[in-house]
Amino acid sequence: MIAVDLRGGGNMVLMARRTTRPADLVLEGGGVKGIGLAGAVAAMTDRGWVPHRISGTSAGALVGAMAAAGATGEQLGEITSRLDFREVADRRGIGHLPLVGPALAFLGGQGVYQGEWLHTWVDQELAALGVHTFGDLRIDDPSLPPDQRYRLVVTCSDLTLGQLVRLPWDYRAVYGLDPDTQPVADAVRASMAIPFLFKPATLTNPRTGVTSTLVDGGLLSNFPIDSLDRTDGREPAFPTFGVTITTAPKPGIGDRVALFHSRWFDIPQPAPLRLLEQLITTMILGRDQAVLNKPWVAARTIHVDAGAVGLLDFGITPEKARALYDAGYTSATAFLDQFNWQSYKRRFRREASVEGAVSGAG
Repeated sequence: MIAVDLRGGGNMVLMARRTTRPADLVLEGGGVKGIGLAGAVAAMTDRGWVPHRISGTSAGALVGAMAAAGATGEQLGEITSRLDFREVADRRGIGHLPLVGPALAFLGGQGVYQGEWLHTWVDQELAALGVHTFGDLRIDDPSLPPDQRYRLVVTCSDLTLGQLVRLPWDYRAVYGLDPDTQPVADAVRASMAIPFLFKPATLTNPRTGVTSTLVDGGLLSNFPIDSLDRTDGREPAFPTFGVTITTAPKPGIGDRVALFHSRWFDIPQPAPLRLLEQLITTMILGRDQAVLNKPWVAARTIHVDAGAVGLLDFGITPEKARALYDAGYTSATAFLDQFNWQSYKRRFRREASVEGAVSGAG
């Protein structure tokens, strides 16, 4: 396993803890680039911001789950350092023919990678923090609808029902399941199932008998920045911050979802697969770029530069992992140093409410 010490690496100086302040937090999906998300959340908690609720997609769901379970600052760095991305790529194989399994799984839509190692890792890390089911993440907040009183909400795409689902919010209404009994690791794993790359997750409604296929929430909402905003028109009590991952030198260069070029297949990419690859990439990234262009969203969003690290850079070196974590920490620190909640409300809240995208924004 690659051991990467991310506990305050680089030249970071941990700030003395200030008076704690609550904030909601929205974390974008980004695969391996999620290391940067962990650095950003660590900086926020080190500076006294306490996540009230966290909404995340894919890698954002993974980091958000750890933070919602109580991991802060240095502890987030320690957890991230234990994630071995070479193990995440648990590709399929048949006997002594390692290429056959991935190829058949790809053609059958079952994914190149099984995702079981990742599921087990998430489950074990959450257990160490005392969290197993969403019942462990319940909060007592009467201002919220009963089905939304949880520290974490995970975005998934239900291909069977053709809709966006937010877990645990939709467990009861959509699937007839008690949200308090559902494993958090299951929801995180489902949100990270990039189509054709990771085996989809399934969920069966006991009342209807319908089994749904769940995949990466990024297909419908990779950066659900409005998911925790107030919708009752009342003034929010505290801000909602977003954390998104950018890629230099040109947006999108490191974000291409590589379906055919990989460590197990290296042949020229046929045009239909290249089109499919571009389609999935656009679905994951396109909508959210339009959202980020709105000034009231940009003003509450932390941008972490991932450099040349891509979504599926499973071979990332310890040095690059440390640099990405540090980039997240530094970006969040700089953003929070200049952010003024009262100024944000005066400048943007009415404008956002008129637009309807961030009604009653937090």
